[in-house]
Amino acid sequence: MDKKKVAVLGASGYTGSDLLRFLLVHPGVEITHLTAEKHAGKMISDVFPHLKGIVDLELKPLRPKSIPKNIDVIFAALPHGTSAAVIKELYERDVKIIDLGADFRISNKNYKKWYGQHPCPELIKKAVYGITELNRDKVKKAKLVANPGCYPTSSILGLAPLVKNKLAEESSIIVDSKSGVTGAGRSPSLDYHFSEVNEGLKAYKVGEHRHMPEIEEALSNYSGLNVDVFFTPHLIPMDRGILSTIYVNLKKKLTTKKLINIYKDHYKDEKFVRISDENVYPSTKQVRGSNYCDIGIKVNSSGSRAVIVSVIDNLVKGASGQAVQNMNVMLGFEESTGINTTPVFP
Repeated sequence: MDKKKVAVLGASGYTGSDLLRFLLVHPGVEITHLTAEKHAGKMISDVFPHLKGIVDLELKPLRPKSIPKNIDVIFAALPHGTSAAVIKELYERDVKIIDLGADFRISNKNYKKWYGQHPCPELIKKAVYGITELNRDKVKKAKLVANPGCYPTSSILGLAPLVKNKLAEESSIIVDSKSGVTGAGRSPSLDYHFSEVNEGLKAYKVGEHRHMPEIEEALSNYSGLNVDVFFTPHLIPMDRGILSTIYVNLKKKLTTKKLINIYKDHYKDEKFVRISDENVYPSTKQVRGSNYCDIGIKVNSSGSRAVIVSVIDNLVKGASGQAVQNMNVMLGFEESTGINTTPVFP
């Protein structure tokens, strides 16, 4: 069988680097076109020396008309706004598109509120939100997949069994998330210099982060409820990983054991979601470099409130790994192909 030809737009970022890591070992695809505006004309191995002798493609400028006609799959790892404008030009082609940016994750109404005017609002309804575990059947038929944000992935997977089973008071949800610095991207910024983040921990965009409406919309669409989330992100001085601690009031009394069993049943067929046993809570270390989401659960002594701890690697399950997982579903490959890697420990 001929390999599917793949293009990565925005290949010089952290997400692009991890996309290449997985695509290079995928037996069903071949990387044939890479773009990077800041590094156009350079070899990808000049930007990422760890790829020397592994892949030596030249980085091209981002010109939609210059993307070869024989490309089967396009991964767009671009800033919001830029991504939508490019995809608008490419959508009519016979090609599958996976957008790792924010442009197709939320409704046009919310996009206007949180980002501004959308370049092609008519495509938003045609996009499938790519939490594979929640929307697999839709992803399978999709032409355009909106790959979820990193914070939303950890939050949504942590909450999905609760809201689906109508066990959570949907207006009581508090999500407290902590992310490694790679979540801010690779572009230089004073806020992310070593001396600014090292030995420090800070909250930012409290109650006004753009991922909050994404979490609410995805969970509301999945459950049929009107989910209201208060979301606080934090920056922690490590490279990669997200830990989300989620607090929820329960509609009926449960024990920790009972709720763990509900989660295990909900995710029983999901390779990349692992539920911890009672009194065991996951660490970002145990998912580092992998496509796993690990979830720990605790119900308080009165049975009225649950705490969910959800961990992912923000660059993998929170971005590139989930994108490849979605590609596998879209193209009919076995879902774990190319991403069936063991977490890196320590």
